[in-house]
Amino acid sequence: MQLRRTLSALVLLLCASMLGAQTPAAKPAAKPTTTTAQADKGSLIDINTATPDQLKTLTGIGDAYAKRIVDGRPYTAKNQLVSRGIVPQPTYAKIADQIIAKRVAK
Repeated sequence: MQLRRTLSALVLLLCASMLGAQTPAAKPAAKPTTTTAQADKGSLIDINTATPDQLKTLTGIGDAYAKRIVDGRPYTAKNQLVSRGIVPQPTYAKIADQIIAKRVAK
């Protein structure tokens, strides 16, 4: 009788451990998906040619910053938005991977 109880306990323990092993492991947190503008360099917004409405699609860019960007053209590098005082660094950090400053043809 004692052997039967021990075997039953072992079988239950084995089944429980097997069920636990079949439970899917916790998935790591998913990386944020890149936006189309980030994934496709062809869709980056050129700060030298974009319309104010196109600029306003960027996070943190409203009417005032869009006007300042347009008024400050041309740019030889996108980081000039900060170095020239057009937008603050925190705003630039939000949009840096979505913009480009193509050289203006002469």
